[in-house]
Amino acid sequence: MDSELYEHHLSSPRGRGKVPGQGASGVAGTRACGDVIRFGLALDASGGRVSDAGWEADACGATIAAASAIVERVVGMKLLDVARIGAHDVARELGGLSPGKFHAAELVADALARALGTAAYEGAQLAPPAAERTLVAMSGGVDSAVAALLCARGSGADDLARPGGHGPALDGVAPRGASAPAPDVLAVTLELWADEANDGERSCCSASAVRLARGLAHRMGLPHFTLDLREQFRAGVVEPFLADWRAGLTPNPCIRCNGNVRLDAMLDLADRLGASALATGHYARVVAHDHPDGPLLAAAADAWKDQTYMLAALQPDSLARMRFPLGSITKTEARRIAADAQLPVASKADSQDLCFLAGTTRAAFLAKHGGIGERQGEIVDTTGNVIGRHRGHHGFTVGQRRGLGLANSEPLFVLGVDARTNRVTVGTREELEATRVHIRGVRLFRAGGRVDRVKLRYRAKPLPARLRDAEALSAGAHRALEIELAEPVDGAAPGQLACLMDGETIVGWGTITAPPMPAPRPAPTSARAAEPVPAG
Repeated sequence: MDSELYEHHLSSPRGRGKVPGQGASGVAGTRACGDVIRFGLALDASGGRVSDAGWEADACGATIAAASAIVERVVGMKLLDVARIGAHDVARELGGLSPGKFHAAELVADALARALGTAAYEGAQLAPPAAERTLVAMSGGVDSAVAALLCARGSGADDLARPGGHGPALDGVAPRGASAPAPDVLAVTLELWADEANDGERSCCSASAVRLARGLAHRMGLPHFTLDLREQFRAGVVEPFLADWRAGLTPNPCIRCNGNVRLDAMLDLADRLGASALATGHYARVVAHDHPDGPLLAAAADAWKDQTYMLAALQPDSLARMRFPLGSITKTEARRIAADAQLPVASKADSQDLCFLAGTTRAAFLAKHGGIGERQGEIVDTTGNVIGRHRGHHGFTVGQRRGLGLANSEPLFVLGVDARTNRVTVGTREELEATRVHIRGVRLFRAGGRVDRVKLRYRAKPLPARLRDAEALSAGAHRALEIELAEPVDGAAPGQLACLMDGETIVGWGTITAPPMPAPRPAPTSARAAEPVPAG
């Protein structure tokens, strides 16, 4: 550390107490950890340079000195150059920081990144470059890191996945071929959720995940932006998730997030930054680019990792700008590319939970954020007989077998959930099986006659199917439709998405609704009711 420089910024901190009134700001730290800083900056009339910066802090001396040094550096800088500043750059402005003070550099870098992301999202006006500029979404995981790597190299995934393909260097990420121009690539990470009950290391959108993604992008030589969308995520994803469980549905928040929050925001940011394309680490492909009705999603080469179900609600105009570098390779190949490039996330485990459930349980989350707690209710069979009790309808989904707390001569499954009466109806597998599925809010990207398969859950196999009156259905929005299955399915959970397919291509989608429940039938006099067992 340069003691003289450190003391200069500590005794005469530049920018302290003057967060630009017309600019954007970002906050980092908490009072629980002792340091809090709010960093603000404003862009000039062109939207391409930082015209002013300032900060307020209740923090240690190292944080004060670091904030002052960064204000001195960033004023007058180009937006994309500021987006290359990370914690180590902050520390270097003070001649380096000891391990005990490095947290100050991380705190200032986090606050700067949040302010910069907001400023870019609200006011950047970068002109598109001559060559295509790509904004790549990074989550801190291996898939998005490899997607960014492939974009930065300007190489096709097939080329790098080949045995003997070149493993790109991290620093600088030179393009393949000495004479090839360097691709114009920027990176963005979304901060969507923050809760002390969550495990930030296991979430793809926590503050720690954002910090990891930013570090990866900078090591690749990419400008990185952080978008703080926590309010939008709460309103557009979490609140509907809570409402659906409260209503007795089985929601799929990832589809809502991709369709209404994440990708829309990143495409808007891409426009601001002069990027014509948005790349992600999803396993999916885009086909029919030149079709007058727009492109379509198609299944990825890796059937197990295929994520088209989660992206099915994307509109064709958004899809036309999307790039999926991993669509033609397998997860194993992606990990090998990451290992060859010495990416520190090459062996990082995939996230298994919804981002806002990482480290907690669904029941705990519903109780804390939705006030949906235990409420005693009845479990009934299809004759209306009460055969058990439960602790809340929100603990059940159509098709569920485990956790019913019932002893019966044959397995019982959840057939329906009535939120109004807090009643759960169960029955046999035969009663669960359905050959028709009702869907609402349907969007067809092609004529209904194209549909020959349907996928009713993320990990489910596509089933042979057709739409009722398919030949009369044109592309566009439809209030409600009915799917006719070629073979019975063990229940379709209301609230889940039905992904309408033509072979491996996604041609539409809709939300599954509950079919009309049959009227209770009289119980045979010889039938023995299931013996109630206290629900666990």
